[in-house]
Amino acid sequence: MAPALTSCSGSGSDSGKVTLKLVAADYGDSAANTSQKYWDRLAVAFEADHKDITLDVKVLSWTEVDRRVAEMVKDGDAPDLAQIGAYADYAAAGKLYRADQLLSIPTQASFISSVARAGEVRRVQYGLPFVSSARLLFYNEKLFTAAGISSPPESWDELKAAAVKLKSAGVKIPYGLPLGPEEAPAETMMWMLSGGGGYTDANGAYTIDSVENIKTFEWLRDELVGTGLTGAGSPGRTNRQDVFDAFVRGEVGMLNGHPTLMKQAEEGGVRFGTAPLPGVNGKSKSTMGVADWMMAFNQNGKRREIGAFLDFVYTKKNVLDFTGQYDLLPVTTDASEAMRADEDFKPVWEFLDELESAEFYPADKTSWATVSKSIKQKIGTVVAKGADPASILGELQREADTTENAKR
Repeated sequence: MAPALTSCSGSGSDSGKVTLKLVAADYGDSAANTSQKYWDRLAVAFEADHKDITLDVKVLSWTEVDRRVAEMVKDGDAPDLAQIGAYADYAAAGKLYRADQLLSIPTQASFISSVARAGEVRRVQYGLPFVSSARLLFYNEKLFTAAGISSPPESWDELKAAAVKLKSAGVKIPYGLPLGPEEAPAETMMWMLSGGGGYTDANGAYTIDSVENIKTFEWLRDELVGTGLTGAGSPGRTNRQDVFDAFVRGEVGMLNGHPTLMKQAEEGGVRFGTAPLPGVNGKSKSTMGVADWMMAFNQNGKRREIGAFLDFVYTKKNVLDFTGQYDLLPVTTDASEAMRADEDFKPVWEFLDELESAEFYPADKTSWATVSKSIKQKIGTVVAKGADPASILGELQREADTTENAKR
């Protein structure tokens, strides 16, 4: 990481200019589409209208950006802004500006409400959603037709029936169930929601071992995994990218996915459809939403300049430029409405619909990072032959409660 700038009290040089330091995550997969190019263009445009502010943007890969920002904060060299994966620890430590200290009223009001709420700690917004995503059921239309399936399933019983037909038609993986460590918390949450449960209740308390969640994993163990409908491999050792790659190869009948899978499937020549997540008795009432966060550190006291820049970041044009490039969903209503009005964005319209009622990781809880790690390590065993979901979920619940109490 380049050393933090030496400006203090809002002064970046003898000329009176203020320099804002931003550390951001890279959403590109090559030098050709690195996010650095987006931020560099944005900086030039912003500086043209704000002669007293200079931007210094450092883009880092997702594998290191959260860690590097944490190191900077620990060393007393916090950036002015960070666009990373989590904000709760910094908010709890009093290191962040509140949203209402930074943003104009129109900007703050423009956030999609379901996403904005996920940025709150004790009903105060510190995390500013930067981009979002939602999850849908993806299915291979060619394999469905060959197996005699006319429409995507809406309930668990229909999902199992479709998986049985796919297996009979010789499909290698009728339903892809990635409970391996790469993104086990996401697959877990989607199934919990579709079964009427979730990680937390309305008051924010962990409910990992709720009756609904236990029944969900008993059904998965007995009706999908136990009957060979998730393929030959163990779900607990299967990562998300494994099943995404298999879907692109035409080996998977159904799986839960996000918008970036569309591009991969199209490039692989796979004809696919999307549908809301099947639920225990019909379409799931909600799906999982994911958000990445922008946050402003208060260490260097540049509130006015940070606010001006953020108002610029969240203009409709800039939001659409970024989300359109990376097949992501906008977090503001005006950008979302613009996407709905543009036929070029038709493939993501269904994701936009689901985002309105999506539920998010309990990212406002400082215990979540530790709890998520435990889920990655243990949840894959819950669907193994002879496993006791109540026991495993109960163990995760006790760990979550202990961690949460220790963080208070």
